[in-house]
Amino acid sequence: VPSGDMSQDLHPTMDPTKMGIGRSIAVLTSGGDAQGMNAAVRATVRVGLYTGAKVYFVHEGYQGLVDGGDNIRPATWESVSMMLQLGGTVIGSARCKDFRTREGRMMAARNLVKLGITNLCVIGGDGSLTGANEFRSEWSGLLMDLVRAGKITEAEARASSHLNIVGMVGSIDNDFCGTDMTIGTDSALHRIIEVVDAITTTAQSHQRTFILEVMGRHCGYLALVTALACGADWVFIPEMPPDDGWENHLCRRLADLVTDRLGFDTRTTVLGHVQRGGTPSAFDRILGSRMGVEAVMALLEATPDTPACVVSLSGNQAVRLPLMECVQVTKDVTAAMAEGRFEDAIKLRGKSFENNWNTYKLLAHINPPDVKSNINVAVLNVGAPCAGMNAAVRSAVRMGIIQGHNMLAVHDGFDGLAHGQIEPICWTSVSGWTGNGGSMLGTKRTLPGKVLEEISQNIAKYNIHALVIIGGFEAYVGGLELVQAREKYEEMCIPMVVIPATVSNNVPGSDFSIGADTALNTITSTCDRIKQSAAGTKRRVFIVETMGGYCGYLATMAGLAAGADAAYIFEEKFSIRDLEANVEHLVEKMKTTVKRGLILRNENSNANYTTDFVFNLYSEEGKGIFDCRKNVLGHMQQGGTPTPFDRNFGTKMGAKSVLWLTDKLKECYRHGRIFANTPDSACVLGMRKRALTFQPLADLKADTDFEHRIPRTQWWLKIRPIMKILAKYKIKLDTSEHADMEHVIKKRGALPK
Repeated sequence: VPSGDMSQDLHPTMDPTKMGIGRSIAVLTSGGDAQGMNAAVRATVRVGLYTGAKVYFVHEGYQGLVDGGDNIRPATWESVSMMLQLGGTVIGSARCKDFRTREGRMMAARNLVKLGITNLCVIGGDGSLTGANEFRSEWSGLLMDLVRAGKITEAEARASSHLNIVGMVGSIDNDFCGTDMTIGTDSALHRIIEVVDAITTTAQSHQRTFILEVMGRHCGYLALVTALACGADWVFIPEMPPDDGWENHLCRRLADLVTDRLGFDTRTTVLGHVQRGGTPSAFDRILGSRMGVEAVMALLEATPDTPACVVSLSGNQAVRLPLMECVQVTKDVTAAMAEGRFEDAIKLRGKSFENNWNTYKLLAHINPPDVKSNINVAVLNVGAPCAGMNAAVRSAVRMGIIQGHNMLAVHDGFDGLAHGQIEPICWTSVSGWTGNGGSMLGTKRTLPGKVLEEISQNIAKYNIHALVIIGGFEAYVGGLELVQAREKYEEMCIPMVVIPATVSNNVPGSDFSIGADTALNTITSTCDRIKQSAAGTKRRVFIVETMGGYCGYLATMAGLAAGADAAYIFEEKFSIRDLEANVEHLVEKMKTTVKRGLILRNENSNANYTTDFVFNLYSEEGKGIFDCRKNVLGHMQQGGTPTPFDRNFGTKMGAKSVLWLTDKLKECYRHGRIFANTPDSACVLGMRKRALTFQPLADLKADTDFEHRIPRTQWWLKIRPIMKILAKYKIKLDTSEHADMEHVIKKRGALPK
């Protein structure tokens, strides 16, 4: 749901279900296709209809706009059903020469005026969006010409005097400045990583070197993030071409491989259009859906004076950015690369690109430091296993070695710390770990409270100076117990950091935890299959139970990504009345062409309304109208290969945690020893809105519901209404919190000319 605060007196009583009455919105996809475009189209159509607007599909991009006729058709609720899980764009996209001519744009304008369409939602790359802005700026001129030529009446021109435009960036290249992620980027990374994992197994069997070419045009994002996520030995990106003499450097790095083995044996693989295909990832579906909602709101709130905007996500915040500012910065990057100003190019690409680049540079090659620090840092996994834990361990270990520390691996969580299952871990011990699911170190749920004596003895025995605790809610509680034990045990007075890693995403201090993205994709792809089965048999409702403990994150997000009719969670109390309303909603749905239902239920959402209860209720009430099936997904949600996001997130968190510990250790060094007993020497490293931040464990206690093992405030609750609107519930969407127009240009002044 939109965020940021616009002055709330603009429309204090604006009813979102009436905002669009008398307005018409057209949606088109243009340029290269990208996975997730369909999610954006679906959301735009359904939210448009929800506001009372008329919505039209424009088929075949700008070509359809110019040709008109059957290419511009009214969209209905049902016409966007079963679109979410399809790659590409269902309404088609075409490269269009005609729209580049003024005559072509006149024809397009006439087609829109005749249908009374004055709101255009364009999903495409920067070229498509620039074209849309040009169209908007010459709109009144086009209308004047059309009136003169007798193609439209003066009354028609007056009724459509102004064109509003909102863009969403759909491009796998992630080359649009001002947006963290463009629609399709995450899915493209999924395709690439699948291939990399497959190639790695054959490369290892033959001791071969593989060179992999990925897409991205003039943007190195896909190559860079893949290199980071798979620990590639080298990466070539346009923003930072290699220095002169790079060949020698590369040969040094691969020396043992080249000389000691088979002589040089390389193979190249060009990935090509595979990267643009396949089903969209959970992230791209949620991104497309959230942006579709924001796009409709931006269109309906636009005035002749507001600049054309793009809607996008920054961190987990929906933002609106002036279209032409983003295009300008995107052009600035190309100019910087052309002029050889590569440092500038990387800065202009934005913070997240820069962070990826810096992390990659540090972790890619062995640069053992000249001086050892004589510091011992121990790493452990706590709680249930999840995908991405190993990526965090690998980068923590490597970053520690780069800093000159000795790294220690603790097996089986706090148990292992108490029983001395501790051993040194080196650079090569962790190679290839990023792509492994589960926990290589072994993990346990045991808390340290009962074994504090033994733990303090082992901290002394192994001379441990700092702890990296990677895990779920138990990692947080365990860390807290160690901090509280500092009064009694001096050994616990060492810096420690907790890295949230759990499928449940329930660790206080972080909007996301490692492992949740992988679990979300597993649930989503399972729901896709279930929906396919239901679509075949017709009149069938599936009730699916998800994990998450008391945290409804997985159920809610999977509900959005898979297009569920309802998602029951603990945080949003529901009564028998609500269950009844949901059943009635499905009875109505069975009268349409979409004869199937999908209901998600978080495992602990209600002690009495169990999955069996819900199943029995729906079965009884649906008699003669629909039948029910139930699926409990279980532990498959904790396994599997980590997604690109979890590999990358784990890698960044691991590296950042050790850099922070190194600084803390310097602060806490007194009279030849380390002594840390301030609250800020034991922190959770978490993702908050747009940045990775360290927050003292003790400070987070107030925001934690220890009984139900969840944070008291959770950002994702405010996007639940979107799921309900997309499932055709007439609920009120809170439009008082608006995404303000933000600016991207302001950063330019700071750059060296």
